Amino acid sequence: MSYQLDDLLYLMQRLRDPQHGCPWDLEQSYATIVPHTLEEAYEVADAIEQGDFDQLRGELGDLLFQVVYYAQLADEEQRFGWNEVVDGITRKLVRRHPHVFPDGKLRTPPGTLTLAPEQIKQRWEQIKAEERAEKADQPEQLSLLDDVPAALPALSRAQKLQKRASSAGFDWPEAAPVIDKISEELDEVREALAAGQQQAVAEEMGDLLFCVVNLARHLGVDAENALRQGNAKFERRFRFIEDQVRAQGTTVAERALDELDAFWDMAKQAGL
Repeated sequence: MSYQLDDLLYLMQRLRDPQHGCPWDLEQSYATIVPHTLEEAYEVADAIEQGDFDQLRGELGDLLFQVVYYAQLADEEQRFGWNEVVDGITRKLVRRHPHVFPDGKLRTPPGTLTLAPEQIKQRWEQIKAEERAEKADQPEQLSLLDDVPAALPALSRAQKLQKRASSAGFDWPEAAPVIDKISEELDEVREALAAGQQQAVAEEMGDLLFCVVNLARHLGVDAENALRQGNAKFERRFRFIEDQVRAQGTTVAERALDELDAFWDMAKQAGL
């Protein structure tokens, strides 16, 4: 026997049953579940980065359960239920893919794709803009940056803000001037540092990081994913250093920096 989605929805209802449910689950709210949702999303990303598809299967289930949880909470408050969630996302994706569903219907036979990738991208952005306009209470105050979630990780949000601005033509045409801008921002960090202005240093560092994200976008690199990979590389190499000094009966804190750098180079040569 293999459980289906309906079984998961029933399980969620049982967990939240006021009389016979789980005490922990009954205490939860939208806000208390959010940290778990973010953690599960990152665990999905980590499983993909590790190429561990057995783990990915489980992590996707954990992430799906988060969506089911929110839908159950909303259903209890008579706001919306699971069916409305599924209906909403299906309608949105049909609407945003007119090149696949030209008559706006899901079950019609597929036709021949006639649009170029760039045309598809432009149409996607146009449809999203129309959706934002429909949702705006005051259309005259509508911004391209509306609905970019404030809770996104900073690197991801910076890249998304830049992408939105770029769609309106507010962007450098190529990567070279972005690199020049990074040099300019780095100089401003140095100036603020030399002046001993800590608040200015923090502000200039923010500008520098924003520009680095912009360069990543121009190079077709996802900044958040690139930094995650950079973190993983640093962790592998630092663990290698720890193993080396531990094998010699010492600790990292007891070794000189040039010795640690030598071990770091060994880690690089080992392909870590």
